[in-house]
Amino acid sequence: MSLKNDDFPSSAAFDAINAVLQGDEAERKGAIKQAGAVFAFTLKNKAGNEESWHIDLKDKGVVGKGTGNKPTVTLSLSEEDFGKLVAGTADPQRLFMGGKLKAKGDIMKATKMQPILAKAKSKAKL
Repeated sequence: MSLKNDDFPSSAAFDAINAVLQGDEAERKGAIKQAGAVFAFTLKNKAGNEESWHIDLKDKGVVGKGTGNKPTVTLSLSEEDFGKLVAGTADPQRLFMGGKLKAKGDIMKATKMQPILAKAKSKAKL
């Protein structure tokens, strides 16, 4: 089942992240050990619509739609900025300081997300 939503083109990254996690048991266990959190992403597209996805790196090492069960940190940003974040062309700290990235919950855990997004970069065609 694809996690991509055509109204949110950068959401293809969630399929890529899921493929990395499901394709390699050692990769999945390593990501869970490194992050130990549930990351929720709420993206807003140019039409003003919002959609959420989550990456469970606390228990299962899976990606799904919705915010998941008790996310450790919820990151809210535009669909366009999320695409740039995954592509590595946007600095998460600059987005946060500029008010383009909002974080709720354990903000320090959000810093553990960048290596996971980097792994998706090579697979996602954004």
